Amino acid sequence: MIDMSFLLIAFFTVLINFSEADQNERIKLPISELAKPADEVLTQLVVLHVLENGNTIYNNTDFDLAGLEVKLESHKRLLSVIGVDLKTVNVVIRADSHCESAKVQDIIDLCQKLQFENFKLRAKQNDQ
Repeated sequence: MIDMSFLLIAFFTVLINFSEADQNERIKLPISELAKPADEVLTQLVVLHVLENGNTIYNNTDFDLAGLEVKLESHKRLLSVIGVDLKTVNVVIRADSHCESAKVQDIIDLCQKLQFENFKLRAKQNDQ
């Protein structure tokens, strides 16, 4: 009976949707009529939370653009050491609705400079 309990715990642990785990309460996503739930489960994630002032939260640490470049460069080296192709890495950008789009574009440009190719922008669905 105990074995069955542990198997059930393991089963439900695998099935839990961890998409909420990549959220940050400091970010208020913009509302869009075109927003829709994710079609697929993304793997190899780099989640960037862009604050209203343009700073970025990555791994629970705030960075300006120069600091983010250093951090992403070290992450890129780690990925290459473990054999992950950068073409399979998904960069998820969760920008605050009050953040200037030019600052988000600067972050995308930085990621492209570092050879990241896949980007996913997050927004809230319009509930009307």
